[in-house]
Amino acid sequence: MSANLNNGILRTLNRTPQQSSSSSSMNESGSSVIDTIRKRMQQMKDELAKSQDELHAYQIEREREKHAREQAEGEIGGLQRRTQLVEEDLERTEERLTQATQKLEEASKAADESERGRKGLEQRTYQDDERIATLEQQLAEAQLIAEDSDRKYDEVARRINIMEVDLERAEDRAEAAEAKTLELEEELKVVGNNMKSLEVSEQEAIQREESYEEQIRDLTTRLKEAEQRADLAERTMAKLQKEVDRLEDELLAEREKYKNVSDELDMTLNELSGY
Repeated sequence: MSANLNNGILRTLNRTPQQSSSSSSMNESGSSVIDTIRKRMQQMKDELAKSQDELHAYQIEREREKHAREQAEGEIGGLQRRTQLVEEDLERTEERLTQATQKLEEASKAADESERGRKGLEQRTYQDDERIATLEQQLAEAQLIAEDSDRKYDEVARRINIMEVDLERAEDRAEAAEAKTLELEEELKVVGNNMKSLEVSEQEAIQREESYEEQIRDLTTRLKEAEQRADLAERTMAKLQKEVDRLEDELLAEREKYKNVSDELDMTLNELSGY
């Protein structure tokens, strides 16, 4: 459209001398209209140059905004990928924490069972001690009977035989009780070692649980920071989009203004052609 307008203007300004002489009969108002048209044309050229400069500046700004938008979209994509990785890492950590909790519960149950076993062993040991005390009392009574047998020979012979039998039985029971006591002591040692091992396992489980909790807190903090950066990028994109919309509206307004001026100039040229 601007090319047609310029061609029309050149045809008007480059008329041949014959055409100029034929139109010399026009009054002074026609010459004034031409001067007005020339001024208007110069003004339109200036406005056109200004509009072209503004259009060029707007195109540069659009390229910058496009680059910024692409960069922001890339950053958002990276944030989304990192957020997904953080969520997957958090799920794995929660699974490990659940496993550690289950192991801790199993260790607690084993410790309770060991405690019940220890109490049972203590009860059996107490009963063995009572039996040993009874045997010792019986042995003391046998010694008293042996001393009394010195005074009564006949009675001593009979009672010695009885006491020897009782003593042999008592010694057998004492040996059995002693063997049982040694066995119980070995079992107590094993239970004690198991208790120590369980305590160490429980302490290690507690340390691992604390480490998992620290990792969860760190991952939660990193996730919040990533969400904040994503929100900032979204607000920046919204602001850039508003600016792009505003510039597009201004460009449309300038184009409409230029079209109106061109239409007015064409109408003026048509009027001049009618003189």
